[in-house]
Amino acid sequence: MKILFIGDIVGKPGREILQERLARLRTELGVDVVVANGENAAAGSGITGTIAKSLLAIGIDVITLGDHVWDQRGWEDEIDDFPMVCRPANLPESNPGRDHVIVNVKGFRLAVCTFLGRTFMGMKAECPFLGADAMLAKLSGQADGVFVEIHAEATSEKIALGWHLDGRVIAVLGTHTHVPTADASVLPKGTGFMCDVGMTGPYASVLGREVAPVLGRFIDGMPRRFEVAEGDVRISGALVEYDEVAKRATNVTLITVRRAGGR
Repeated sequence: MKILFIGDIVGKPGREILQERLARLRTELGVDVVVANGENAAAGSGITGTIAKSLLAIGIDVITLGDHVWDQRGWEDEIDDFPMVCRPANLPESNPGRDHVIVNVKGFRLAVCTFLGRTFMGMKAECPFLGADAMLAKLSGQADGVFVEIHAEATSEKIALGWHLDGRVIAVLGTHTHVPTADASVLPKGTGFMCDVGMTGPYASVLGREVAPVLGRFIDGMPRRFEVAEGDVRISGALVEYDEVAKRATNVTLITVRRAGGR
């Protein structure tokens, strides 16, 4: 089984390159299921029902979210209408939305869930380590394998969760910091790991935003509007290859796709 995990989709540029290239990419890589983080899909912060529909329509099977989950007004009233969208599982239970998604991949019941890190993160969330343990217990008998996203700032926290879940889940892949890391691997007990799969959006930027206002904010501290940038748009993600018989990942590969002409 091949799982393509697409990193944080940033604004219109990220959505457009997926619309242009995702179908072909699925075919070229022989992908069985596509999971994508959509928490920055609406103007760089949050997601809307209209955008969620458009992403699912172009071939994304499951949409995950992160700390910007509630940034767009009204999404809290729409999220329950999307069975293939899940918010972070370690948010308080009173939050709307699903804490996991199960998708059938050629008879294989694949569960997908996301956990927020707590180090350097401002959003109220429970412990991702204990939350992951509880989720695995909850999914026992309901899923044949579990794919975990860790949406976190600290690399140490992401790496620690990978070791914590090694041999118990298909993969632990990171998002949130928008910069792809050079540590794609399969851990000793068979869990695929990567600290951050990068963002899908404009790389001629500061994490997807126009350079000038971000620089200005760093220099003088004055507030500015950070518009989504437009240059050097790429798809960034990871391809996880999983052996269902051996019950272990066999390979994790960084996937980078640039727009023709570097736009």
